[in-house]
Amino acid sequence: MIPTIEVLVPIGTLFLCIHQKVLINYKCMKKLFIVAIATLLSYSASAQMSTYDPFFRFGLKAGVNLSNIRGNDLSLGSGGSAFNFEDNSNRALGFAGGVFFRFGRKFYVQPEILLSQKGGTFNVYRDGVTNEEGKLDVRFSNLDVPVMLGGRFGKFFRVNVGPVASLRMTNSGKISDAFNQYTDNEVEETYNNNVTFGYQAGVGFDFGRLSLDVRYEGNLNDVVNINYNNVETANKFGRKSNLFQATLGIAIL
Repeated sequence: MIPTIEVLVPIGTLFLCIHQKVLINYKCMKKLFIVAIATLLSYSASAQMSTYDPFFRFGLKAGVNLSNIRGNDLSLGSGGSAFNFEDNSNRALGFAGGVFFRFGRKFYVQPEILLSQKGGTFNVYRDGVTNEEGKLDVRFSNLDVPVMLGGRFGKFFRVNVGPVASLRMTNSGKISDAFNQYTDNEVEETYNNNVTFGYQAGVGFDFGRLSLDVRYEGNLNDVVNINYNNVETANKFGRKSNLFQATLGIAIL
């Protein structure tokens, strides 16, 4: 079955959201997923009659990340002069998209190359001075390369798991600036040579050339550290990221 214009609507809606710079607007994301689900439901009827089930698939995929960066809460000093650095439970909304290659039918290997936006929020403040409490947003743009190993049950349902390598390309939100503002120490943040390793696990659904994937991602090593003169404090600061990801894909080969 040749993809029609209606198949491309959800991905087109996502890129329209990005073009309008309202990616963090939940109304836009809600609209995207309503369109995506409606398209899948309407397309599934014709997909059931499709003979499209190749050994090799190549396609495009796009979606969203809900990410966070977690670690130990950190307090330096005591009393009203104590500097506190705490995790915030809010998740950062970001874009994920790129290409995928799938080899196999019932059992398969699926490497992917994705541009992925991740991040998190921290609470930064001094004890006893509530009006100085602030939030620090940290964002990363990564090039992710997951390699998923999966199995398909029936024609539509899939489960998969595999490793992922992430190359940090850009970042915003200087953690070191927050330390320097509230302490007398000059510190620098590092990003583990810009490369982190982790894992992904999730489920997927195939509707002819269309695919919908929902995954969880965790890190095996820290995504950010602080070069602090106290080694024990520096070790406590190490942060790992995690995220939930939902993507819609279309096979073009």
